[in-house]
Amino acid sequence: MSQDGAQGRYAGGSVAGGRYQLRDLLGEGGMASVYLAYDTALDRQVAIKTLHTELGREQSFRERFRREAQAVAKLSHTNIVSVFDTGEDTLDGAVMPYIVMEYVEGQPLGSVLASDVAQFGAMPADKALKVTADVLAALETSHEMGLVHRDIKPGNVMMTKRGVVKVMDFGIARAMQSGVTSMTQTGMVVGTPQYLSPEQALGRAVDARSDLYSVGIMLFQLLTGRLPFDADSPLAIAYAHVQEEPVAPSSVNRSVTPAMDALVARALRKNPNERFPSADAMRQECLRVLSAGQTAAPVIVPGAPVGSGSGVSSAVFPPVGQTPPPSPQQSYLPPTPHPQPGPYGPATHAPAAPAYGYPQQAPTPAPGGYPTQAPAPAYQTLAPAPARGSGSRRNTPLLLGAVIVALLAVGGLVIALNQKDDPAPQAGTGGTTSGSTAGTDSEETPSAKPGHKGPDLTKTIDVKKCTQPTESSDDPSKFEVPNFTYKNIQSVKDCVQAAGWKIMTQTPVDESTYGEGTVLEQYPPAGEDITADDAEFTLKISTGNPPQ
Repeated sequence: MSQDGAQGRYAGGSVAGGRYQLRDLLGEGGMASVYLAYDTALDRQVAIKTLHTELGREQSFRERFRREAQAVAKLSHTNIVSVFDTGEDTLDGAVMPYIVMEYVEGQPLGSVLASDVAQFGAMPADKALKVTADVLAALETSHEMGLVHRDIKPGNVMMTKRGVVKVMDFGIARAMQSGVTSMTQTGMVVGTPQYLSPEQALGRAVDARSDLYSVGIMLFQLLTGRLPFDADSPLAIAYAHVQEEPVAPSSVNRSVTPAMDALVARALRKNPNERFPSADAMRQECLRVLSAGQTAAPVIVPGAPVGSGSGVSSAVFPPVGQTPPPSPQQSYLPPTPHPQPGPYGPATHAPAAPAYGYPQQAPTPAPGGYPTQAPAPAYQTLAPAPARGSGSRRNTPLLLGAVIVALLAVGGLVIALNQKDDPAPQAGTGGTTSGSTAGTDSEETPSAKPGHKGPDLTKTIDVKKCTQPTESSDDPSKFEVPNFTYKNIQSVKDCVQAAGWKIMTQTPVDESTYGEGTVLEQYPPAGEDITADDAEFTLKISTGNPPQ
């Protein structure tokens, strides 16, 4: 590659033996630069993202990056930026990975929002809901293939000149995980603090519902022109995601309806089990709210006092396992005059069950280690929490000190925001019997209780995922663990048994979102490199019963 200019700018150079000619620099960030390039072989314009050379020094990162790029290249959807090619080139003796993507003629969603904020104060609600629905359509496709984006934000969403939404950078955040050690040393940040889910901030297991939280943050921003949580440091922002409740968007934008408040509030629940169960479910709700036709021009209330939005979603979306209100339309109607600030108060309902307050200790965990309802905190925070809904600039040194200890103890390295690979659940917890092999149950089938959801037999895993697993690029004697999560246990057993592996422990978990027999967690986690001798799995499986 030839160098032209300073600060890592190589317009005029080429990669892949001259096939891709770099022309204009489209954008540059802390980890990568994006160029408009010309594909001489296929006579077309493409976009090429070049990862900075310090990332290319680590072999494990390059291998992970290559595998993730290959996986993303299989995604085909109108709302996903296509990946055409990936490779490596050298600069001054250093390896620089790159990916070749579809060139989108348009602008980032952040720029579109900035224009709308300048004109209206926020993005019109109908436009915001349409954009969000398209982003969720893209995520539904990626989630079906086991790919979690992990970095949804306006900067990773493009809009074409015709208004088509395009989500990009799938797999980049996961690829970054292989370089945690060196990137921590160089002070690099993985992920974007303002859009991290609470479980990401704490270094806990990440699944599709983490993307839905980030989408909720983005929708809040589109509707109000501001972020629900912001502060002076990444740590303070992480604390807000973990501990503070977001305000209702209608407190900032009077034209936001109660239905929109409820939609955002459910997406931003701290407990992943209380969010939407899938991207498609959240997308359908966006379209339903949009079809109600109650959108109006934004009416922003600058500097007005705001209240918590935590109670709004409980009026429309009850906590997991509880019976929903008899009529959703009634839930969306504003009540009689209410003292809550803003034009809409929450619909009449019983007080919402308290959300799981990180980092307080919890009782026996539901799927992913998060209970549906939490008891009284195991200990008290050393200082009062900041007033909700503000920019969190009022954090006192004492409070930050307590938060630092708590977050580092639970999540580890939160300041660098390096989300780890899914932590291994402790084998044998839950009282199940070790030593059961594939095709045998280690506990009796749970009896159905009120609110029970039966098995979803359509969620299966191909036996080839076990009999012909992907080989590890680092060690030919190892292979990558298949993804069993959200698959029916019988199909998982068939897959494991066909490969001659073992299921050592099955732990039942009360959960009624995914249905009886659904695998909620696995250890070793998907994507980990193991040998056939190590292929002994610990699974957490839904009983289909509501949490008690």
